[in-house]
Amino acid sequence: MNKSEKTIKKQFSQYIKTLQNTLTSALEKTDGKAVFTEDIWKRKEGGGGITRVIENGAVFEKGGVNTSEVYGKLPNTMQHYFGVKQADFFACGLSLVLHPKNPFVPTVHANWRYFELYDENKKTIDSWFGGGLDLTPYYLFEKDAIHFHTICKRVCDKHNPTFYTDFKKRCDAYFYNVHRKEARGIGGLFFDYLKTSEKISVENWHHFVTDVGNHFLEAYLPIVEERKNITFSPAQRKWQEIRRGRYVEFNLIHDKGTLFGLKTNGRIESILMSLPPVVQWEYDYHPKPDSEEEKLLKVLKNPKDWV
Repeated sequence: MNKSEKTIKKQFSQYIKTLQNTLTSALEKTDGKAVFTEDIWKRKEGGGGITRVIENGAVFEKGGVNTSEVYGKLPNTMQHYFGVKQADFFACGLSLVLHPKNPFVPTVHANWRYFELYDENKKTIDSWFGGGLDLTPYYLFEKDAIHFHTICKRVCDKHNPTFYTDFKKRCDAYFYNVHRKEARGIGGLFFDYLKTSEKISVENWHHFVTDVGNHFLEAYLPIVEERKNITFSPAQRKWQEIRRGRYVEFNLIHDKGTLFGLKTNGRIESILMSLPPVVQWEYDYHPKPDSEEEKLLKVLKNPKDWV
């Protein structure tokens, strides 16, 4: 590991802890009722994390803002996944999911992470950043989608004019329930394996990823504030719970982060924190033609360019 990598590892580890404090403070203020409970945990193979969960709030029915820093031997299943033999790893990151009570407020997910692989001599053989943020509405307000994507694009454009288009496409492709032939939500940004190259240094990637993290609240909270007090009906709540079922399906069937956590003996409560508290699966459910619910489904089956 060279000096630059050591510095980045330390800086990013500190960054996510600071960001966790910033996010939970702002979200508590927005909710106005509930506060985050904190659970500090250790992983016997190495490392640990801080899980913060908010439940039964005025705005957020359930949510979590979690940090972790884990290390040790890479399990055999993950060695095969990464195409390496006997290797050690280090991974740190922040992951958040917020499930609002009001169906007119979208669920949001985000994470920012850094990963390193080492050989038997503890030499770094690979390192990269990953992360992103994405929005999952239950009712489609185009104004909200445009706002969210505008913030995403604005941050990307500061670093590279191709980033937004590239990472938006990756997000649409990744957060896709193949078995349903529909997107989980309206996307945002998704990036992975951001590595040092001739054009972009690890310091550049660190600056980009942290800049995205720093703009999360600007992308999400104005939407929450505008929608959180809208009156909703039992039927609209039912639709939210049915759509939450699709969210669960993605996380348990397709999500790489869930897979990695489960296969590296991660903390189950923290990994499954992303699941909503109340969900419905109604057999062969279809929304009424030309309804607001069907309007959302049409967009989920054909991702749009919002900006």
